[in-house]
Amino acid sequence: MSRELRQRRPRALSPLREHLRDTFWFAPTTTLALAFLLWGAADTLDVALVEALRQNGDLEGIRHLMRVAEDARTIVTTVSAAMMTFIGVVFSISLVAVQMAAGNFTPRIVRIFIRSRISKLTFSVFLATFLLSLLVLTSYETEADPRDVMTVPVVQSALTVVMVLLSLVLFIAYVTQTLQLMKVGPVVERINKESLGEVARMPVQGPDGTPLAPEIARMSHQGHAGVLRDAHIARLVRVARRNGVVLRLIPRIGDYVVPGTPVLAVHGPRVPARSALRHSVSVGVERTFHQDLGFGLRQLSDIALRALSPAVNDPTTAVQCLDRIVEFLAAVAARPLGAVHHRDRKGAVRLVQNVPGWTDLVDLGLTEIRGCAAASPQVSRRMLAGIDDLLRLVPDERRAPLERHRGLLVQAVERTLPEAAERAFALRPDRQGIG
Repeated sequence: MSRELRQRRPRALSPLREHLRDTFWFAPTTTLALAFLLWGAADTLDVALVEALRQNGDLEGIRHLMRVAEDARTIVTTVSAAMMTFIGVVFSISLVAVQMAAGNFTPRIVRIFIRSRISKLTFSVFLATFLLSLLVLTSYETEADPRDVMTVPVVQSALTVVMVLLSLVLFIAYVTQTLQLMKVGPVVERINKESLGEVARMPVQGPDGTPLAPEIARMSHQGHAGVLRDAHIARLVRVARRNGVVLRLIPRIGDYVVPGTPVLAVHGPRVPARSALRHSVSVGVERTFHQDLGFGLRQLSDIALRALSPAVNDPTTAVQCLDRIVEFLAAVAARPLGAVHHRDRKGAVRLVQNVPGWTDLVDLGLTEIRGCAAASPQVSRRMLAGIDDLLRLVPDERRAPLERHRGLLVQAVERTLPEAAERAFALRPDRQGIG
């Protein structure tokens, strides 16, 4: 197997990592535990420092540390009192901004805020600073005699000051990113980036034409109803290899499944134990980007449709969405679609995953926007330019759906605009819409 294919082999913890990224509790909880461990280490250093000075008979050094720590105590006390209020105000304002962005674009962009690393890091550091300040306050002793004092929280106080400075830096970065969520450009670019990331993780080797063995069994979904979010590719490939079979994922990622829906088909000599395939697919409330090739196009189309609605009437936003839709379709123009084959270390096909085909992706990206584009010359011109660019890129066998959408768009514009000059203007391809 080539080196490129080895690098693209699914990682065993990939689904777990993606599911944790879709939560907002994991990072702060982990950071609080780390903050407690960090305080324990700093407290140990403070005890060791006082003990070393006492063994050297340097009582004046201990007195100096006590004065420094007492000065720092004011800062630590202030931080512990103000940090939670600061956290509440900052995140209240941020959630309002996210709500406004969701109303202006699509509710699904809330996922961008939830998955944002800087958002989680900022919230985590804020909480860790608050916890650390409380723990440091418990280390201050009322004993003023340097001969009897056990610890002077100098290292702990310095660590708290460092955490406060880090919180300020992260606050600036966090506010900057939150403001970006209110701008359409960064939002659609983030959606497109995640979509292209899924394209890059797809196997680069298509079907080799070898027919599958006869189907001998199907395994049904036994859990709660919901959207098929992703499949544990590494586990399914491993189970199929051990049993000498090929597994086929029947529904597509993003399909809604109910108990009893066939999920896996087995092709080969024997049926794997159901226990070996437990938790091999994940069902949730809503779709995610992980393994879902069409979810990004769905979001871009939703944003464009809302922009073209009579209540909003923002064709420039629709053009920005079309820019990314064309980029995404260009990225998958030459890739194998319809059925993705996942292989084991020896190159044998072990899992066949049903993914959207080329026609499905073109229809998803263009159909609904095309229905609203006839009355907006800016959108119709950009869509025609995008389709023409794609026609120059795609193989001959993939030209048909693009030509169909081009013809339907031309017909819609001709029906909508009665004047010949207006029709000619609206049907002139332009990559900027109306540049």
